[in-house]
This record gives sequence, C-alpha cells and structure tokens, in this order.
Amino acid sequence: QVQLVESGGGLVQTGDSLRLACAASGLTFSSYAMGWFRQAPGKEREFVAAISGAGGSTYYADSVKGRFTVSRVNAKNTVHLQMNSLKPGDTAVYFCAARSSQFNLMRGDYGYWGQGTQVTVSS
Repeated sequence: QVQLVESGGGLVQTGDSLRLACAASGLTFSSYAMGWFRQAPGKEREFVAAISGAGGSTYYADSVKGRFTVSRVNAKNTVHLQMNSLKPGDTAVYFCAARSSQFNLMRGDYGYWGQGTQVTVSS
C-alpha cells in the first residue's frame, strides 16, 4: 500500500521560508517521479514542481521559479520542497504526488497522492 505523508506546512509572513517534506512508503521510491501541487480555496489544483526518479531533472511552475526548490533523498524515501520569499499568493494546501512515468511531470495525472499540508502566508 502506497502512502505519501506531507509535513512542514504552517503560518508564515510574507518573505519567510518553509521547507515541506513528503515521506513515501510502499513503493520503489527511486522508480517514481515526484511532484508537488497546490490548491487554494476556490481554485483548481495547480502544478508547483516536480523531480524525476533519479533526481536529475526538475521542473517548476513559472510562478515559483527562482523561489522554490524541489529535491529528493532516495535513500530516505523523501522529497522536499524548499519555499523561499513566500507571498500571500502561495497560500494553499500543498500535495505531494508520485507517478511511475518519468515524462510529462507537469501534468496532474499522478497515480498516488498525499493528504496535503496547509501553507498560509500572511501579508
């Protein structure tokens, strides 16, 4: 049974940083690309960042490029999202997701999803 558990969310102020973590179990972690998505109240879920299984390729939404960094430690079955220079527009529930295909990582058709962690950025 695949489980993805996010942690690290919270309430911060504009300009602060947060580091989200996603712990995976029940899958061969290095064989799965990992993605981060977010959903704000009243909005559709959107792609944030993704990383290939070996960690050699990363992808970012234009809105977070230069501020967010995705990384993974395959030996620990963990993927991180370092978020710097946070803005109120980053307020959302952040989800990690896993997919076996290493292509089209910006698409939302991931096979496994976590429950999400709330990030709130106050102005």
